[in-house]
Amino acid sequence: MKRLRVLVLMHKDLVPPEQVNGHDLETVAWRTEHDVVSTLKKLGHEVLPLGVKSDLDVIHSAIESWKPDIAFNLLEEFDGISVYDQHVVSYLELLHLPYTGCNPRGLMLARDKALTKKVLSFHRIPYPEFIEVPQGRTVRRPKWLFFPLIVKSVSEEASLGISQASIVEDDDKLSERVAFIHNNVGSGALIERYIEGREFYVGIIGNGQLQVLPVWELIMDKLPEDAKRIATERVKWSRKYQQKYGITSREADKLPEGKAEDIQDLSKQVYRALGLSGYARIDMRMADDGQLYVLEANPNPQIAEDEDFADSAKKADYHYKELLQELLNVGLRWRPAKAA
Repeated sequence: MKRLRVLVLMHKDLVPPEQVNGHDLETVAWRTEHDVVSTLKKLGHEVLPLGVKSDLDVIHSAIESWKPDIAFNLLEEFDGISVYDQHVVSYLELLHLPYTGCNPRGLMLARDKALTKKVLSFHRIPYPEFIEVPQGRTVRRPKWLFFPLIVKSVSEEASLGISQASIVEDDDKLSERVAFIHNNVGSGALIERYIEGREFYVGIIGNGQLQVLPVWELIMDKLPEDAKRIATERVKWSRKYQQKYGITSREADKLPEGKAEDIQDLSKQVYRALGLSGYARIDMRMADDGQLYVLEANPNPQIAEDEDFADSAKKADYHYKELLQELLNVGLRWRPAKAA
């Protein structure tokens, strides 16, 4: 294995300290960044963590002075705006520096959940019926969009703005929740038919040739009886809430014969339809009748050790060191000029 110079791009506030003694590595905000940096060093690579906020010049200066072989991209925003992450990747391409993760066009298509569904529609990939309500607009629910509905941000990730109140059963509650997304999250609102059922995540690695990881399932069986089984902010990020209600994720079991392969095949269709590269996680639900519905695609998903993506990779014999090395290998093989 060739020793590489790896420039690890991360948010300025998430650069891990040199000494981590005294920190609870399970709960620190920079857990992912620490896992990636420390593991790349264990692999024998030379690693430079670089904090980025709103200045591209720090990236340019690091590339000019340090001459990295590749950037390991952990940025999820730029200048505080989530959809600007694609521009940083475009900048890396203009500087001819290989990088891990998704290309800018794939990021653009996947970050806009309404645009994602329009692309899926063209490819006849199943998804819940939806409408989009841009900021400053009021809701006009079409007659074909039936309750219950779920209201989310059209562009934000990590379940931002999603709670039990996101599921609405009438037009008054629908208007209230759209206003919440507009005013509190600061984005357009996506309104889609709520699918009752099991929630699956499928990790994919690759550019043209894809490696599909085992089907993973979010387990929420112990939530209160009146609670909807959805991935709210608390379900995803509150350790206390997860422990209280036994929320976990694991390899999906007790699936109908051939359904795991169907889920994986559908995930590959989504990955290719959106022009994704590097690695991504495809989220979907299976209704009680077995029908699959794609919820969204997440390029550059959470890559911390012992999180969903890494856990599912481990089932495919990619232990964490091997997983990060494979992401580097895939990044080095990506050719932007040949992707159009």
